[in-house]
Amino acid sequence: MKHQATPYLTFDGQAKEALDYYKNVFGAEIVNVQTYGEADYPTPPGADELVMYAQFKKGDFTVMLSDGFPGQPVTVGSNISLALELENDDEIDSLYNKLTEKGTPVMELQDTFWGARFAKVKDPYGVIWDLNYQKD
Repeated sequence: MKHQATPYLTFDGQAKEALDYYKNVFGAEIVNVQTYGEADYPTPPGADELVMYAQFKKGDFTVMLSDGFPGQPVTVGSNISLALELENDDEIDSLYNKLTEKGTPVMELQDTFWGARFAKVKDPYGVIWDLNYQKD
C-alpha cells in the first residue's frame, strides 16, 4: 500500500455543501472536484451536478467524498468507507480475493474510466473498503 487509508464520505446529494463546510471547518484546500456530468460515464437524468469525486486536504490530512450514485440510497451513519491506494495488480487482486472470501462485493473489481482498477467490498463486520490501483 502506498500510504495510510483515507476516509471516504458519501452523501445523498449534499456533497458540494459538505465540501464547503469541511473546507471552512478545517481550513482545508479543495484539490479535486468532478461531477457525474463531467465524467466519461453514463449518468442517469438529473445526476449531472452531483459530485462523483472530491478531495480536500490540509497538510497530511486528506478526506475524499462524493454523492451516492442515483438510485443507491445513502444511510447516514454507514456513509463512510476506507480507501486504499495499492501498488500493483497482484496487491489489489490479493486484497480483493481475501476480502470477498467472507465479505460482499459492492462493486466488482474492474478497470475504470479514470485509468485504475477499482473495487468496493463490505467486509463481514460491515466495514467498506475502496481498493484502487492507479495504472501508470
